Amino acid sequence: MTRVASLYLPHLAIERLRRLERPRALPEPRPAPILPVDDDPGACSVPRGGGWRPGARWARQGATRAAVEEQVAALPLHQRPPMRELGRRSEAANHPFKRPVAPDQRQPAPPPVMHHVPMILAEAIGQRQVIAAACPAAMALGLTPGMAVTQARALIPDLDIRPADRAADAALLDDLALHAVRHWTPTACVSGEDGLWLDLTGVAHLHGGEARFCHRLIRFCRRFGLTARVAVASTPGTAHALTRFGRDVVHLVPGGQEAQALAPLRPAALRLTPEAVAAATRFGLDRIADLLPLPRGPLARRLGMASLRRLDEALGRVAEPIVPVVPQEVPVTRLRLLEPIGTAEAIEQVIGDLLAALIRQLLERGRGVRALVLTLERIDGSAQHLSVGTARATRDAGHLAQLFHLRIERIDPGDGIEAMWLAAPRTDPLGATTLAATLAGDDAPPDVALLVDQIASRVGQEALFTTAPVESDVPERAVRRVSPLAAPSGWPAWKRPVRLLRRPEPLVGVLALLPDAPPRRFTWRGRVHAVVAGDGPERIHGEWWRRDGEVWAVRDYFRVEDDTGARFWLFRRGDGVEPATGDLSWYLHGLFG
Repeated sequence: MTRVASLYLPHLAIERLRRLERPRALPEPRPAPILPVDDDPGACSVPRGGGWRPGARWARQGATRAAVEEQVAALPLHQRPPMRELGRRSEAANHPFKRPVAPDQRQPAPPPVMHHVPMILAEAIGQRQVIAAACPAAMALGLTPGMAVTQARALIPDLDIRPADRAADAALLDDLALHAVRHWTPTACVSGEDGLWLDLTGVAHLHGGEARFCHRLIRFCRRFGLTARVAVASTPGTAHALTRFGRDVVHLVPGGQEAQALAPLRPAALRLTPEAVAAATRFGLDRIADLLPLPRGPLARRLGMASLRRLDEALGRVAEPIVPVVPQEVPVTRLRLLEPIGTAEAIEQVIGDLLAALIRQLLERGRGVRALVLTLERIDGSAQHLSVGTARATRDAGHLAQLFHLRIERIDPGDGIEAMWLAAPRTDPLGATTLAATLAGDDAPPDVALLVDQIASRVGQEALFTTAPVESDVPERAVRRVSPLAAPSGWPAWKRPVRLLRRPEPLVGVLALLPDAPPRRFTWRGRVHAVVAGDGPERIHGEWWRRDGEVWAVRDYFRVEDDTGARFWLFRRGDGVEPATGDLSWYLHGLFG
């Protein structure tokens, strides 16, 4: 019997933005401290090795739990045993700070994420700006999708309005569907603009059953900041209707009970057109239960044949196939040799043949290589792997062969290599190559990517990078590493040192006149520097929205030059007036060229 799960993400667009604005990941829980073990705990009411844990005299005497509670309640307050829930009885006790939950109890609905400022996403429809999505706080105030933005702003003046990005929402759903195909079920696809369909036929037992899979799916979405509801039924239409119009977070419909599950829902749950929903309301058909006993002919005349087909699909009378997402297959070429080889020249010749076959596959797909993995199978059955990467997508077989040539000495053929295959686990779209400069007789500009790939193959990918700016006032947060071929833009207009230390280094013996004069002398790494020129201060405040410790933090930066001509970038913690802004300690943060 077919079983289909429908995953519904009601606030996908809003929660996607909230995920991007998450300041930092939650800190990892600290490991529990290792307590010392006392080999001689002293006298105990229970002998060791007798099967009774310490403090279990109540159970050894044969008293029941109710009798023990009556005895304890009869004692005065000052005589009642402390912590009796954790150690004075041998039977399992409930945790004092957690509510007991029955094993078969359904998981309650997660509370809606309420934000301090209501947020809506606006999109343009013609000449009007309408609400595309609203957070739970905004919906609680009466703002619904389809309402004009001007009306919403009139109702709530301090409304947070952001532009809607349908493409980003669809990309997130596509990523979820691809993850589902690779980890949950081989048949999954996107359902509308806010959900997925998952075919659980034959795979539910791999996840511990349908109920356990649904709860795991809810927890998976919750970890990523997404609110989700799941329903499992024998038809996609029933599962889709229950997730969007049902009340339960997890709804499991036994086979053959689709009509009973759909009966209390509104006709809009059948994915009817707005005209059909309006017609159903006009004729007094408020629930799907009102549609079931009606003759098919009059029902088709009132609501249309498309509505009748939707009803049949939900009830299982008409098949509604799911078109699964097919993950892109990794281009692979294989070659099994007639005789084992072991020389570098023979291995390079086979690599050239594998690259030629792989390039033909990439041409058909319109993609270029970013990473290649070469696998060599030896006679003894062991395999050896050799990988190379490129800074830019390419289909140049000669360049890729040169990258393998630089690493050919790392191959250990052993007694001989009998099979080789080449895979491209990472590829990027790559169109046709422009030949305008060559046809006009001009020399084409040199491609720096080839040099970057050759250097990276020797020193490693992590050793080559360039820097790009980040929107931050704090200098150590304002720069990040990017690909060596990236073209960063938007550098600040103020001067910054050529070399920025990973962490500011403390200075000692600093002589400076407070509050705004640059230092006249300082000691760094055991050497005294006499300052002959200085400029500043440049005041930088802490980013209070990141953590509370930066609310009053102040740094005063100075550019100074010593008597040897070296220039440094120093800063002092604090403004020199208010003690809360810093402790007036000095640090070296960078060096100018």
